[in-house]
Amino acid sequence: MVKVFACVVGARPNFMKMAPILRALRGYPEIRPVLIHTGQHYDPQLSDVFFQDLEMPRPDVHLNVGSGTHAQQTARIMEKMEEILVAGPPGGGRFDRVIVVGDVNSTMAAALAAVKLQIPVAHVEAGLRSFDRTMPEEINRLVTDSVSDMLFVSEPSGMENLRREGHPEDQIHLVGNVMIDTLRALLPRARALETLDRLGLTPEQYGVVTLHRPSNVDDPQTLAGLLRVLADIAGELPVVFPVHPRTRQRIEAFGLGHLLDGQRARQAALRVLPPLGYLEFLSLTSQARVIITDSGGLQEESTALGIPCLTVRPNTERPITVTEGTSTLVGSDPVKLRRCLEDVLSGRYKTGRCPELWDGKAAERIAGVLAAH
Repeated sequence: MVKVFACVVGARPNFMKMAPILRALRGYPEIRPVLIHTGQHYDPQLSDVFFQDLEMPRPDVHLNVGSGTHAQQTARIMEKMEEILVAGPPGGGRFDRVIVVGDVNSTMAAALAAVKLQIPVAHVEAGLRSFDRTMPEEINRLVTDSVSDMLFVSEPSGMENLRREGHPEDQIHLVGNVMIDTLRALLPRARALETLDRLGLTPEQYGVVTLHRPSNVDDPQTLAGLLRVLADIAGELPVVFPVHPRTRQRIEAFGLGHLLDGQRARQAALRVLPPLGYLEFLSLTSQARVIITDSGGLQEESTALGIPCLTVRPNTERPITVTEGTSTLVGSDPVKLRRCLEDVLSGRYKTGRCPELWDGKAAERIAGVLAAH
């Protein structure tokens, strides 16, 4: 008897995690995956292009929830997910399980809608904890894990967290990191692109920056301090900055555009770009000398690639990227950021290693566990 799994995505990080899982599940004829896109990210540059780059099928169901406050967005996703789960998958039948990935609002909302209908939930990337409940993602992680009966974990700290929270051992599975599955699968295609030539960049002779978290971009003084460091360091090392729409709005609202577009920035080598598709962005990050980011996914990718990563956060739910990998937490402190950048440029920065099970086969392990159950 074929089991139907609702595979839910909503935002860019979800796509990268779900793509290898969908491919792995198709190796099991007894499993039928149905891809549901909540539409949490609805900008084509943040959504549609990723489906193309990741060679994902078009969603079977699109909820088109759009933006809003956390409560509004979560409520809309729950309402529409409930309708879909009650109606059943396209073509008939019923949903036997819901699979959610990561920690965005779509993850938590879909999990809550499912468990209230007594549909079991599998959470991929379970157990990650920053222990900072001011982060919306931390709340999403805690709630999603609490209602899931199958917990797929990417690093040992996640196993320890889930055990401490009282989850039964038979629900916890250390499988590795599906983000790295996608990275390893698409790295040759990404590096074959002419992105660096188009931007006039030399491999390992530039930095890449991403900033989008409220703690970094919602306070004008904090954002200004970080942008000044980027403009300064660009005089020694070209810096590429694909600007997230949220960050672009804040820069304009705070009147900080001169730090990116002024004469000083042009004389240096600060390259401001719109958001990029996954392949083009991976082409940039995989050949960079340093990555400066507040993104959880980039902490992991830089560790897998062996590239220094300066994480613009005071904490991380991915501690293995710091203890074993190439990441250093610099918070929002421009002085510490500048000091770490100088260590990278002088060759004093630490080296790291790729964690165990980050081998490109995590999705195969996940699919194997799902099929066995």
